[in-house]
Amino acid sequence: MNKKDIKKGIVPYVVLLVIMIAVIYFFNVLNVKVNELSYNEFMTSINNNEVKELNIVPSIDGGVYEITGKMKNYKDKETFKVRVPLSDEVINKIAEANDKYDFKMTTESDPNGSVWLLVLFQFLPLVLLGVFAFFLISKQIGGNNKSFDFGKSRAKLDDSNKKVTFNDVAGLKEEKEELKELIDFLKNPKRFQKLGARIPKGVLLVGPPGTGKTLLARAVAGEANVPFYYISGSDFVELFVGVGASRVRDMFRQAKHNAPCLIFIDEIDAVGRQRGTGLGGGHDEREQTLNQLLTEMDGFGANEGIIIIAATNRADVLDPALLRPGRFDRQVTVNLPDVKAREEILSVHARNKILDKNVTLGNLAKRTPGFSGADLENLLNEAALLAVRRNKDAITMSEVDEATDRVLMGPAKKSKKYTDDEKRLVSYHEAGHVVLGLKLNSANVVQKVTIIPRSYAGGYAMMVPKEEKYTQTKRELLEQITGLLGGRVSEELNFGEITTGAHNDFEKATKIARAMVTEYGMSDLGPVQLEHQSEGVFLGRDYNKSRNFSDIVAHEIDEEIRKIVGECYKKATEILKANADLVKLIADALLERETLTKEQIEYLVEHKELPEDTSLEDMTLDELRELARDKDIKGYSKLNKDELIRLLEANDVKAQEEEEEQE
Repeated sequence: MNKKDIKKGIVPYVVLLVIMIAVIYFFNVLNVKVNELSYNEFMTSINNNEVKELNIVPSIDGGVYEITGKMKNYKDKETFKVRVPLSDEVINKIAEANDKYDFKMTTESDPNGSVWLLVLFQFLPLVLLGVFAFFLISKQIGGNNKSFDFGKSRAKLDDSNKKVTFNDVAGLKEEKEELKELIDFLKNPKRFQKLGARIPKGVLLVGPPGTGKTLLARAVAGEANVPFYYISGSDFVELFVGVGASRVRDMFRQAKHNAPCLIFIDEIDAVGRQRGTGLGGGHDEREQTLNQLLTEMDGFGANEGIIIIAATNRADVLDPALLRPGRFDRQVTVNLPDVKAREEILSVHARNKILDKNVTLGNLAKRTPGFSGADLENLLNEAALLAVRRNKDAITMSEVDEATDRVLMGPAKKSKKYTDDEKRLVSYHEAGHVVLGLKLNSANVVQKVTIIPRSYAGGYAMMVPKEEKYTQTKRELLEQITGLLGGRVSEELNFGEITTGAHNDFEKATKIARAMVTEYGMSDLGPVQLEHQSEGVFLGRDYNKSRNFSDIVAHEIDEEIRKIVGECYKKATEILKANADLVKLIADALLERETLTKEQIEYLVEHKELPEDTSLEDMTLDELRELARDKDIKGYSKLNKDELIRLLEANDVKAQEEEEEQE
């Protein structure tokens, strides 16, 4: 700890001590009762032997004595005070009374000797208090205290030594191409100005949370090697109206001194919401801040060399004036990564982790559709934590599988015990999902199924699309609904009873069916969009929004949704009735193993029995070669063909080296 930190730590205690002393002093002063006596009353009391003690002090201005003391009948904190003429006659009378009654008496012999002492005690505390107040105020104005810096910009200059470049941003190939123009402009602006081109003044990054918008903005600054200011949208908004606008002005003033430069505003929807929306949207401070931001970006003044990058996942609530050309000219949508991008992201986050040779990032990428970059980073981090918890030297596929389940559904509740009947019912429920995934061509494929409870679910089936596509057909949507209903149908067919376990399946199925009717035009109501997707109600804009269909059409929408779900339920019933033996086979396997992978399920369907849980590492070289000649390798739960080939090549090289050494 340096001296500056020590001083900062001592100052509060010193201030507290001074306050305590002052409180104690004034408390004692206020509790003392002082009686003002006249000269005659004082002399009468002396002659009547009523004085207990007194103190004679010569007055500074001369001419009188100031006498203080206590009477015999006074309480503890009660005194008297009297001023008497400065003469020998008075002193002689007091001395005679003292000789007669012998009370305690003290005197100040030299009147001039107490002048400086009196000045010291009366004026020194005031001087010290003034010096301390001056020191405290000067520190607040000139130091780090921001109580006087309401209008100063909160934007921070990124001066870290570690520069982020596009090499650190996995995936997002098209997004990086869009932003390369900004880098070229910042490096060589004359090239664009020569042809009269105007570079975008602002770029808005739009996308779901965790897709890498902030990282992309940092990479642009790192590639261009220019000053990079970053600030959150909420840093502009303050209690006092006008403070945010002042901060915007100060931010652009600083940026002009360091141009060319980048300004990154994260979560710009905190300050850039639509103006004049009333309920939930009207806010004088935020609207004034937005007005100032609009003026600075494209007003009367010129901001050459300043490029603003903003990020949000709620572009639908932004003010239209913010999105017009001349302000945020370009919008770059940062979507969730596809399978190839997920593999690249996993490779970046796996750089500082020790992965077992059986962990294949390509296979992991295929099993994680819908994961954002932040989710994938969290997945590998969870796997690393599990490996440390299990005292392993490397992250194996077991930790990766468990981490995937933890990210999706939460930790396994192994302490929660099922009854035998409940466990059997959950097994048949999940088996219904598996069978429909196998029998329907367009339904989601079950990658893993388990009856171990997680979160609020008694079990779950990890269902992923066979391939990632931008569009879906009506048949694919219907078969997805059918697959979701498999659990409830299986319960009803095998137990004649239904449970609450399918509530999440119904939620997903109903959502798909409603979208088919109201958004995609895939019903008897025709190709009409009756509703649109919304990320959430924006109060003041959407609260009182009128529907664009009548009550009769609303009833027809409900009927169509019920019709779609009912037909899918009927189809699921027919398939599971026709494959009752397969449902029982998979349910019994779940009761035995509790968790089945896709490879185990496929082996079970083909051989009517579970494979032995054999690992490649436990097999000899001859067994591996014999297995390689056999095209059917699905019987090994920890096995895939690429891994087998890799091990064979490694063993062949090792065997060849051993032969060379022997020769």
